[in-house]
Amino acid sequence: MKSIYIHGLGQKADSWSEAAGQFDDSIQINLPELIQDQSAAYLALYSAFSKRCTAISDQEELVLVGLSLGSVLALHYAIDHPYKVKALVLIAAQYKMPKLLLKLQNAIFRFMPSSQFRQTGFQKADFITLCSSMADLDFSRQLSRIACPVLVICGQKDKANKKASMELAKRLPNAQYIEIANAGHEVNLEAPQDLAKILHSFFATL
Repeated sequence: MKSIYIHGLGQKADSWSEAAGQFDDSIQINLPELIQDQSAAYLALYSAFSKRCTAISDQEELVLVGLSLGSVLALHYAIDHPYKVKALVLIAAQYKMPKLLLKLQNAIFRFMPSSQFRQTGFQKADFITLCSSMADLDFSRQLSRIACPVLVICGQKDKANKKASMELAKRLPNAQYIEIANAGHEVNLEAPQDLAKILHSFFATL
């Protein structure tokens, strides 16, 4: 199997380096590179991500590991291509987008200087476009299509995503929920060793 790691908005592919670097079969996707000069609208990003995953899955089954935005993309792909995905790890996951939170994020983004966005590979306008275009996403009715093993993870301090992550684990037919103590939203950066141990244990069951 091949494990694919998908970072969150504001992160880069190397945000996984400590947590995932020890897995020889890992691929750490850099989301800005997928769309390059295209629109950063969610469906454009998902289309590019889907093509990349499908190209890899022609060779072997996939385990998708995503954080935040990455978890949304991983969940979406597993719904559309359930027979290509061996397992999912969804960190700080949302299956129905929190519109109020996205609006708040966009309001904050508008007041931030453009220089703070460039190091991520996305521009300021890309952040705003992406969050706006995700507002109506709702996978509630499609979750039953996912039969593979799913590990849902959330940081203990990630109040914005904990409830949705717990609900997601309950709604998926073959899922378990794990909370990482003393970690916030960016578990891959805040508790990479704890995350790596959890991934090792989960992968051993597949």
